[in-house]
Amino acid sequence: MMIHSSSSKKLSPFKIEASGSDWREVIETLKERMLGETAPEVPENVTFSETRSLLDALSDPEGRVEVYELADRIRARFMGENVFLRGIVELSNICIKACNYCGIRAGNSEVTRYRIPDDEVIAACQKMKSSGQTTVVLQSGEDSWYTREKFGELLLRIKRETGLAITVSVGERDSDTFRFWKECGMDRYLIRFETSNREVFAAMHPDDDFDERIQCIRNLKSLGVQTGSGFMIGLPGTSLDDLARDILFCRELDLDMVGVGPFIPHPSTPAGAYEGMSDLNFLTGVIAVLRIVNFDAHIPATTAFDAIDPSQGRQLVLQRGANVFMPNSTPGKYRASYLLYPNKPCVDESADDCAGCVMGRILSIGRQIGTGPGHSMRLKRL
Repeated sequence: MMIHSSSSKKLSPFKIEASGSDWREVIETLKERMLGETAPEVPENVTFSETRSLLDALSDPEGRVEVYELADRIRARFMGENVFLRGIVELSNICIKACNYCGIRAGNSEVTRYRIPDDEVIAACQKMKSSGQTTVVLQSGEDSWYTREKFGELLLRIKRETGLAITVSVGERDSDTFRFWKECGMDRYLIRFETSNREVFAAMHPDDDFDERIQCIRNLKSLGVQTGSGFMIGLPGTSLDDLARDILFCRELDLDMVGVGPFIPHPSTPAGAYEGMSDLNFLTGVIAVLRIVNFDAHIPATTAFDAIDPSQGRQLVLQRGANVFMPNSTPGKYRASYLLYPNKPCVDESADDCAGCVMGRILSIGRQIGTGPGHSMRLKRL
């Protein structure tokens, strides 16, 4: 795949411009190809023009509903009715990076910094296990205090004392570190590429390199680590063409999990003046298109959707293609200091409150809580 590189030097607002394609014909073709009586176990890849047509359909009320329904049927066929829980523990809000939209970026002096002691992390994991959760997601800023060895010891303790599946999301590291952490018990790793538009990536991540980010993803896959990545919807300087490329790039990377969320810049950042993406119908439509293209990847209903609509944001995402829910399992005293974006939900709730709320929300839409670790579905076709 050719990664798009825009020639514009100034980031303009996100553009939703229809391409004039016949989305109705595309949807009917995809229904037959992916859900028909003769549909193969592994469908033919969705093309760029088809992906672009699906995104066009989101501007039409009838088209949106068609895309939502197709995505939900594809999710049911390839992923089933289970919603897997991945409890997030936000280890540290200390970060050496300067991402221009992120509330815990190194240059934000308004943040009260913290790092959760290992014993408290273990206690949070034990509480998750006792509530029936099977996976912990260890997330933090790029905190250099966590050396290969220090973090490896934490992984060993979690695996030894709880047996939970472990997903890690702590930024870019070298291949030897990933290998060591896998040996210590890491099952999965999540690192988003954020956008396939190189110019926008550079503008939003001034101290990161796009090619190095992608190499991290490829290194993880070569080591046999279940790998997740994804992007932001509505970044300044991007368009529907960029979104189509982002969705297809996830498929090209053959990811085990694809995590996406709306662009919601923190006000205390250089990107804070940009308007965030808040159109929930469009956002959940992108999730639906993501599911259609990445038919057998785990797709989480990320917390940021509840920042837009706390009452039903993540339920709608689950009904339009997602199959993973990430309750916040961070100890309460740290939550308000881990604000990547404004209006983050659940910062005043306990882990027990979050777990109970999550289960109620999932059951309310007729889905069931997944049991077991919920490992990659993609591995079944390799």
